[in-house]
Amino acid sequence: MGIESIADRHEFEPGPTRSWLLAGSGGVRSKAAHTRARILLVDACPKNRRTMRTALGEFEHDVIEASSTSEAVTAISLHGVDLVLISLLAPEVGANEFCRMLKRAHATQLLPVFVVANSDDIEAEVSAMDAGADEFLIAPLRPKAFRARVQASLRHKAMIDSLNDSEAVLFSLAQSVEERDPTLGAHCERLSLMSCAMGIAMGLPPRDISALQRGGYLHDIGKIAIPDSVLFKAGPLTEEEWTIMKSHTERGERICGHMRSLADVLPIIRHHHERWDGSGYPDGLRGEQIPLLARILQIADVYDALTSSRCYKSALSSDEALEIVCSEARKGWRDKEVVEVFGDVLPMFRTQPPADLSRISLQSLAASVEYFRKSSSQGRPAHVFEESRFRLVSGL
Repeated sequence: MGIESIADRHEFEPGPTRSWLLAGSGGVRSKAAHTRARILLVDACPKNRRTMRTALGEFEHDVIEASSTSEAVTAISLHGVDLVLISLLAPEVGANEFCRMLKRAHATQLLPVFVVANSDDIEAEVSAMDAGADEFLIAPLRPKAFRARVQASLRHKAMIDSLNDSEAVLFSLAQSVEERDPTLGAHCERLSLMSCAMGIAMGLPPRDISALQRGGYLHDIGKIAIPDSVLFKAGPLTEEEWTIMKSHTERGERICGHMRSLADVLPIIRHHHERWDGSGYPDGLRGEQIPLLARILQIADVYDALTSSRCYKSALSSDEALEIVCSEARKGWRDKEVVEVFGDVLPMFRTQPPADLSRISLQSLAASVEYFRKSSSQGRPAHVFEESRFRLVSGL
């Protein structure tokens, strides 16, 4: 079987708000408690909000009112919304900038937004659509056509939400893999944080950061199909067992392959055990043939496996683990440039107690990267370990 690797085995915050009202339901309830949609009306003029609410007719939906964009953000953040109707001239940032903000955020990028204007201005319409508005409506609204558009948009949103529900099932399955082995702890969460920090340090776009975040949780989902007798075997694996273990990458890709929203994550799931010199699996990719996001997550996976206890090994110190990762890069197993970035961001995680890791935001990670990169007091550990110490290495 050759050298067996450890990681192979397991390897715009709004200010104070004045008020926002819930019309027609007697109170705000959890979205999980009912199937009614929530429609948010954003306009400084109460009369205009009443007009929009009247145009909605007798829909069996909850209608939330906000008089400014900051109140709207609060309502969306605290209670969830299925459709936004916003005046073009909404106070504070206006409808267009509000649209851009929602469409930039992963959690709200699919939230439908209807912009309502008082006049038919083609330039205003073009600007609103460029900002991400789903509809541009002219007041006074034509109730029948307006209701039809709202219902169509809500049906589409419900379909999107059902896809998200399917994705949530996959994340739950991934968590169950982690829970099978109590020694893993918050392994997936740590991988998401470390790989996202590396992605931010490398200047990757938000879409890639999101893929890394998801990949941290889903990279080993294929292990749900690996028998405990193989997954938790304390001794060396036989050739047959090793073949079963390695199959988790392809199994994971098949499990997540039907989810279009996870298309960017599939290369991470399949290829996070490839090696820079082509000796990894499942496809023997080498060098830049290995997707960049897979190369990034694999380094975090290697390090985390080394610094965690397993049924067949004790945990190494952070310095020892980093030296092994660097040694593997010198051997040609890892991308040296990605390893260098990892060494730059690692001090952020050394300064946080494990219990606080879940509270590190990506913003704070981004703000810290340059500091640790430039800090002369945070050099990498000297190469003081003997090569014989690295016969068992992590992360394939």
